[in-house]
Amino acid sequence: MPDLPERRAPEEHEGSTNRPDPATDTFVTHRNLLFTVAYELLGSAADAEDVLQETWLKWVGVDLAEVRDQRAYLVRITTRQALARLRTLGRRKESYIGPWLPEPLLTTPDVAEDVELAESVSMAMMLVLETLAPTERAVFVLREVFGLDYEEIAEAVDKSQAAVRQIAHRARAHVAARRPREAVSPAESRDALAAFHRAIQTGDLQNLLDILAPDVVLLTDGGGIKQASLVPVMGAESVVAVFGRIHASRTLSPAQVNGYPALVIRIDGELDTVLAVRVNEGLITGLYAVRNPEKLSRMEQETFLSR
Repeated sequence: MPDLPERRAPEEHEGSTNRPDPATDTFVTHRNLLFTVAYELLGSAADAEDVLQETWLKWVGVDLAEVRDQRAYLVRITTRQALARLRTLGRRKESYIGPWLPEPLLTTPDVAEDVELAESVSMAMMLVLETLAPTERAVFVLREVFGLDYEEIAEAVDKSQAAVRQIAHRARAHVAARRPREAVSPAESRDALAAFHRAIQTGDLQNLLDILAPDVVLLTDGGGIKQASLVPVMGAESVVAVFGRIHASRTLSPAQVNGYPALVIRIDGELDTVLAVRVNEGLITGLYAVRNPEKLSRMEQETFLSR
């Protein structure tokens, strides 16, 4: 299988005297976009990379002279491959041990600057997207996040434009009923997370209780590999009881995860847990702790996302 072209930063190929062939050049130009599309549909970086490999293999066999809009064509291939994998992934999730959380990504600062992109890849929104049917998820993401027109989306999901419009309307209503009422800025999340961090470091359980919403929910994803609650931990006092037991050998440090501030927990210097939060009106309403080591590989270096 050929190596998949990579694109780490937008300026990477500028000024190069040995430019790749047109198909490779176009793929590399849009690689970050295609990865973002696949990740938002799948919630898994590993599966998104597999989808990009499949997209690349199909793309190199395309007659570029017949392609009117290469970006849209690549997004169409990626979406179709992701939808096929999403249905398989759904079956895997049914047998997953404990809560399933998206694979966290250590993201670049520019992701946080794009408010709409940051919200769309946040842990909270990714979990909302999980409640959509596969085609609904694809239509919502392509329309609301990436701004594709209905004709392009119809070709990507193999539906009529009329059907896509109905699906988009239904998906928007579904997401609106489940997303936070007001968009929360990274700064607000950072403040709440900093207060949470201080409370844990000082062992001040009252301050910890004060930063949590009464109906806060903690989800822990250990995947059957690491110790984790198999059911959601609900209520501020129950959540405080969990974090009040954090041992002194654990160190907590801030990180930018999925476009928002998060905490990275290490034990003896080794990455153990990535903790993301959902904030509403200054209080933490959701905590998402990913402990499954198979999901932590993208925390070693930054992932580039784009729209």
